[in-house]
Amino acid sequence: MAGRLAVDFGTSNTVLALWDPTHQEGLPLRLSEYSRSYQQDGSPVYVIPSLIHYAEDDRRWIGSQVIQRGLYQSQRTFRWMKRYISSRSPIRVRLNGREITPYQAGEDFLSTLLLFAGEETGANQEEVAFSVPVEAYEHYENWLVKVAENAAMPRFRLIDEPSAAALGYGAHIQPGNAYLIFDFGGGTLHAAVVLMEAEASQDGGRRCRVLGKAGRTIGGTSIDQWLYMDFLKRNQRLESDEEIRRLSNLLLVECERVKETLSFQESADLNLINPDSGEMLSAAYTRSNFEEILDQHELYAGINHTVRGAINAARERGYNEESIQAVLMVGGSSQIPSVQRTLRQYFGKERVFFNRPLDAIARGAAAFVAGVDFFDHIQHTYAIRYINPQKGTYDYHPIVPSGTRYPTTQPVSRLTIKASYDGQNQLGLAIYEMSHNTAPSKPEMELVFDPTGAARVIQLSPHEQEQRTLYWMNESSPTFLSADPPARQGEARFEVEFNIDANKRLTITSRDLSTGTLTHKDFPVVRLV
Repeated sequence: MAGRLAVDFGTSNTVLALWDPTHQEGLPLRLSEYSRSYQQDGSPVYVIPSLIHYAEDDRRWIGSQVIQRGLYQSQRTFRWMKRYISSRSPIRVRLNGREITPYQAGEDFLSTLLLFAGEETGANQEEVAFSVPVEAYEHYENWLVKVAENAAMPRFRLIDEPSAAALGYGAHIQPGNAYLIFDFGGGTLHAAVVLMEAEASQDGGRRCRVLGKAGRTIGGTSIDQWLYMDFLKRNQRLESDEEIRRLSNLLLVECERVKETLSFQESADLNLINPDSGEMLSAAYTRSNFEEILDQHELYAGINHTVRGAINAARERGYNEESIQAVLMVGGSSQIPSVQRTLRQYFGKERVFFNRPLDAIARGAAAFVAGVDFFDHIQHTYAIRYINPQKGTYDYHPIVPSGTRYPTTQPVSRLTIKASYDGQNQLGLAIYEMSHNTAPSKPEMELVFDPTGAARVIQLSPHEQEQRTLYWMNESSPTFLSADPPARQGEARFEVEFNIDANKRLTITSRDLSTGTLTHKDFPVVRLV
């Protein structure tokens, strides 16, 4: 089941998606130990609660394991890790004789998911995509890089969340398009107007610029609390009642269930039984009741105010409401029908996408890492490696420059391949993807810490430097030209033309110069990005 894996690490939930080459789409991945199933547009989607619990016996519980064991409220449970990491929160907890920061907890959480996902799918042999907030700072991206490398997944890409959401929703993306991303999650409500740039940044997936944004601290947990208070009022109980305090966690879980049920059904019952006395508290809710509660707490007014704030900020940069190509709804609370209706009334039905709020980002990131591009051009430069006889070292000859449009109608490059030794019967090319980063003119130095905690500076070897700026695309199959009869050393044996097909594959057409035989015609060698 090997495929390209995508990770959408969220504040409340994390979604993994795997690219399905047969159906040409990213599909949410279920990790049986950690995932929970939610309804989305009438179908199940698998999410992993962004939770990690450090047990006293040094075991760790992840995702749904935390909830199943009743450990959500434990002081040994970390939650909201993404928010803390993004804001560089100094929070730390001392557990089992060591201090654990959100950075460490987040790494332990993601590393566990990557390990199990890699074992289950074989994706650790493929490229992985991580979605990142559109305004993520360098420290957050550096942290993700460390997580991927420590999880033995050194080949990865970053894609900003709005770009991934647009791909996940199948929106028709063009340079200069503006989108409104409406993110209504567990703890916050955010609206951001973003502009799709024509050129990506250095990592190849960051191409959004924020034109305006606004937010407020209203989320799914706020709605749970509103239901909680309404339930107590209906049953003539107070939050301070000893019985209610003992049952509060269970009641909050039930309020969350009712909220989710009313997003897909017209009614839901909330029944709470006191296990000590056997007494049952209950209330019946309809969707109409639910929407009245939301209105009483001014949710809809808050949505309108937030959206207007983002648009007003974008207007100062020359983009108004009519400039917005589409509204992309993400986050679990975006599933509430009246929330969707509020945005459709504001922007019109055609522009609002709301059927994939939970997994649009993960699906889009999987499509991106599988090679589904935003635009019709190649993002990176590709080159073949050869030995420079004058220097006696490897050098690189570009065959596909970045920005090349595809599919090509004429060859992008032509090469003549010579034999390296007498009797050679298998010839080929080492094809490399070249980083946007400029290769250093002198050896790079790196600060490292030894086991005693002392810092020292080491010099990276040429091989280590090359590994950081170049990726060998066809390392597993570099030879694909058969010489019969065998070639002589230095003999110009094959003439090769390179093209790019509609699926963004680098293809070769080759002719054996010794026999005049056409050995390959539009033969796909590697997939480009």
